[in-house]
Amino acid sequence: MPRYAVGDNIVLKGGFVRADQASRTCRIAAVLPSDGSRPQYRVRFEGESFDRRVLESDIDVSHSASPTPSVDAVAEIQGGSWLKTSSIRVRK
Repeated sequence: MPRYAVGDNIVLKGGFVRADQASRTCRIAAVLPSDGSRPQYRVRFEGESFDRRVLESDIDVSHSASPTPSVDAVAEIQGGSWLKTSSIRVRK
């Protein structure tokens, strides 16, 4: 299961891009199908007109923003489904 979602800002590990930390920051453009157990992402650096494919193992977790929690994780935290059936109105 992917750790990050579309729109999250991440920092890639030092050896992946030969630049300082500020220029290693990019935004996730898409979550790609995993190749087995390794999630993949399509990312874009600011100022570039093309995307790159990176594996989750290429992301520097200690410098990246905390991942966006998935809907399932939020529901687990709140103790149930996000949908409250008692608040749905049905016209008859």
